[in-house]
Amino acid sequence: MTPWFGLHLPSYTHPDTSPAQLFDRVVAQARAAEAAGFRLVTVMDHVYQIRGVGEVDEPMLEGWSVLAALARETSRVRLGTLVTGVTYRNPALLAKQATTLDTISGGRALLGLGAAWNDVEHAGYGYDFPPIRERMDRLEEALTIIRAMFTEERPSFQGTYYRIDQALNVPRPIQAGGPKILVGGGGEQRTLKIAAKFADMTHWFPLGFEVLQRKTEILAGYCEAIGRDPASIQRTMAAPVLVAATEAEAMAMKEHIPAERRPFVWAGTPEHAANELQRYLNAGFTGFTFNNSIYRTTDQIAMLGELIRLVEGVPAPA
Repeated sequence: MTPWFGLHLPSYTHPDTSPAQLFDRVVAQARAAEAAGFRLVTVMDHVYQIRGVGEVDEPMLEGWSVLAALARETSRVRLGTLVTGVTYRNPALLAKQATTLDTISGGRALLGLGAAWNDVEHAGYGYDFPPIRERMDRLEEALTIIRAMFTEERPSFQGTYYRIDQALNVPRPIQAGGPKILVGGGGEQRTLKIAAKFADMTHWFPLGFEVLQRKTEILAGYCEAIGRDPASIQRTMAAPVLVAATEAEAMAMKEHIPAERRPFVWAGTPEHAANELQRYLNAGFTGFTFNNSIYRTTDQIAMLGELIRLVEGVPAPA
């Protein structure tokens, strides 16, 4: 299976760029990713900048609007959220948004969904922020509705938090069965159980190889309990490598990632990073997401194309 390499765009902070030029920078990064061989470009679905990326008052564009615009500025990469919080939108409307993106992009939409976590923006925008148990219950109901609206003509559903009544979703998604669904997070009690039921893809953080293997086993157990082949879910993760032209440059990049993750992230040149990623590929991981808060320039994104080429075994251009 060809690995999924994704460029995630959580940062819109470019001090040398005016608001009128901001989206042009986004387009340049997305096009650089496409040219470098990335298969996926994702954005956050937040209204405030989040801790670990920047200060709360830094620029933040609304994610689904950005994706719709990028659909007309790119031609090959898939486009999605990493991830939409279940508390921000009615799930039937979210299914319609994802279907619309699929139409605009010619079948390149991906829907990432999670239980939401950023209480600060919930308070600021007046969204309810229920306890985690309820948010997980909402996530399961929302995915039930979304999957039905992708695959059924006039689905109905009555849950505790959401309902639809013979809901129309016309035009139908371009992709058979609808956009791929990515469930974000590796929570072992509920998130992985929900992923086993609904997800085409998961996305985890690098927390050490042993932890990732344990989560893989737990996910497989949930799949087996409902009669699903665990191999039908692609396991993707934030890249466990930092890549630069020299090892010293790559090591310096560690200052840009949260301190608690640094012990689990390797740093070096594309050649060495390709070797490091091989053990994750051998363990069945199928995708790695790089982050534009670290790889800020189009030259840095282009350099990641060398890593992609090495991992995929594509010969160097003449």
